[in-house]
Amino acid sequence: MLTAIIDYESGNLHSAEKAFQRMARETGAGEVVVTSDADLVARADRLVLPGDGAFPACAAELRGHKGLYDAMVEAVEQKGRPFLGICVGMQLMATTGHEYEETPGLGWVAGDVVRITPADVALKVPHMGWNDLVIEAKHPIFDGITGGDHVYFVHSYHFRVTNPAERLAHVDYGGPVTAVVGRDTMVGLQFHPEKSQAIGLQMIGNFLTWRP
Repeated sequence: MLTAIIDYESGNLHSAEKAFQRMARETGAGEVVVTSDADLVARADRLVLPGDGAFPACAAELRGHKGLYDAMVEAVEQKGRPFLGICVGMQLMATTGHEYEETPGLGWVAGDVVRITPADVALKVPHMGWNDLVIEAKHPIFDGITGGDHVYFVHSYHFRVTNPAERLAHVDYGGPVTAVVGRDTMVGLQFHPEKSQAIGLQMIGNFLTWRP
């Protein structure tokens, strides 16, 4: 089994790489590589798309790596390979992003990425730090996870999902903020699992052993 963490120059992937490699060893899930090689992405058994920074910049970088982008889309859309988006990588699953400018996403989960607007004006944006999950749907990514478990966020925009069934979990930050989305063989996490200690590692392990 091979898991490819897609490197499209979206940020430092070192901590994510180490967390995924650790959980692959613990779960017997095979090899984890960080790669920008389209052929390797095409052959991988599962894919991880991280992302740090602004939605338009990440979208442009991803599409700018045309061979890599095409291999990822084919693997997910045609081959049904398990896919995990993290932070902006999760937001890119949306129909459209509205950060600075209107930018098309992958369109895998219908919805828009919009600025967080807490009802409580005392709450600062970006939403930064630990927050507790409110799980809305059963999914293998939550195996061993319970509502109230804390994970680590750093973001100013969030995914406003069109179909409520595709929002699997949220957190409360002056109103509901999408934390996990998913459908079919795809799942996305707004928070950073590699920074979320034992809960994040559990979810990484769950993805690596998921058989959709």
